Amino acid sequence: MALFKKRTVGKPGEWYYCLKHQKVEEGPECPAKDRFGPYTSRQEAEHAMQTAQERNLEWETDPRWHDASEGGSDGGSAGGSAGESAGGKDTNPSG
Repeated sequence: MALFKKRTVGKPGEWYYCLKHQKVEEGPECPAKDRFGPYTSRQEAEHAMQTAQERNLEWETDPRWHDASEGGSDGGSAGGSAGESAGGKDTNPSG
């Protein structure tokens, strides 16, 4: 007996955007690694890529995620993980 059952059909009202096929799906038709969601409506899923771009831009321009001491003309990180500054201190604003 299998420990995990493969869910072939999603719940009604769950919408996903498939990155591989670049289309909206009701229920998870493709593997999780290839999709965004779930979304509450078809329209929300249709705008998944735009939403992701807006969120990326917000993150890239959020001063809480960039240390001024690291310098660089692009404002990006000089190395390390997303939650660490050059001194090894945790700079994650949520923690």
